[in-house]
Amino acid sequence: MPTLVELSAFDPSWKNDFTAAEVLLRATLGKFVVSVDHIGSTAVPGLAAKPIIDINITTSSLNDVPDASVELIKLGFEPRGNRYDDDVLAFLWKCRMPQIRVYLCPPSNQTHERRMLFRDYLRQHDEVATAYAVLKRRLANQFPYDGDRYTSEKSAFVSDIVEGP
Repeated sequence: MPTLVELSAFDPSWKNDFTAAEVLLRATLGKFVVSVDHIGSTAVPGLAAKPIIDINITTSSLNDVPDASVELIKLGFEPRGNRYDDDVLAFLWKCRMPQIRVYLCPPSNQTHERRMLFRDYLRQHDEVATAYAVLKRRLANQFPYDGDRYTSEKSAFVSDIVEGP
């Protein structure tokens, strides 16, 4: 059954939700973790977002991804596969609110680097973050039960920022 694309006003507690998740993830994945980064719209102060805390975990090596995956599944994360053909594996933890989506990323991963660039750009450019929020609301209204289309329609905006003029 399709899930509603639902945006929430920015919630300052998202930062604390990320911090709590980071502590748990570092304790669970310890030796595999190089960095744990809050990404996505919940990581941009003031930006409306789907109430899901998106987290990129950079592993020490590509070889660590399978073992780290096993540990996430033991913790209760549902595997969501590789959606970008780039060695990034996604996992969703639905047992709490907000939900937590984790991406295991091998070192020097292009998807991870693009996400960090986009997040940092929005944090530094309020007018661009506002334009992105307007786009997200329009797309959520246009594709209320099609999360894949909602996401794909944002890709040109994201690419324009990440790749520059």
